[in-house]
Amino acid sequence: MIVIDPASPVPPFEQVRAQLARQIQDRTLAVGTRLPTIRRLAADLGLAVNTVGRAYRELEEAGLIETRGPAGSFVSAAGEKARERAGRAAADYAAVIASVGIDTSEAIRIVRAALTRGIAASPAAPGPNEA
Repeated sequence: MIVIDPASPVPPFEQVRAQLARQIQDRTLAVGTRLPTIRRLAADLGLAVNTVGRAYRELEEAGLIETRGPAGSFVSAAGEKARERAGRAAADYAAVIASVGIDTSEAIRIVRAALTRGIAASPAAPGPNEA
């Protein structure tokens, strides 16, 4: 279920994108799940078609959904690959932190700061090492 907060400073397309991404990442929406059409979701949420379309495009660019022409948009298996990639990156980060002697609480503060900067700068932009 997607809920749009009209009083939020977050643009509606980003609210849709973030909520769908969260549902995909926490597996509420399983791989292969067919998403509502852009028109249907826009109508259900009282949003412009272009607003929902932008959210879907950004989810597709992130590899979380795939569009199969007239068949519609589906949760992509690439989301699982992204989770695995993030796990590997976290393991690499943990190894670096251990090697330089930074304690766990400081390491977590560093990650939070990096995530906050990344989200504020560009919520859907791929990182420099992403293909």
